Amino acid sequence: MLIGHKDTRYGKAVFHDLGKAKKGTDIGVRDAAGKTVHYTVTGTETVDKDAFPAEKVYGPTAAPVLRLVTCDGSLDAGGHPVDNLIVYASLR
Repeated sequence: MLIGHKDTRYGKAVFHDLGKAKKGTDIGVRDAAGKTVHYTVTGTETVDKDAFPAEKVYGPTAAPVLRLVTCDGSLDAGGHPVDNLIVYASLR
């Protein structure tokens, strides 16, 4: 699981373009040894932060998976996004 900002007060952040990920998109993640591991997007969803699907995101899986999470949606009165964008991917 990787969690990152979409934008900050300084501009674009690491997950700025995460919303462009669609089913079938390849995502490469470099591990601690410098090897790139590839995952294929299996789906995406936008959920209200108050209804975050913790078991679906953090729960055990039968095979290696990747979950990418960032903020999304409209802003609340404090200027914070009310939703999360979740990208689900499986090891290629």
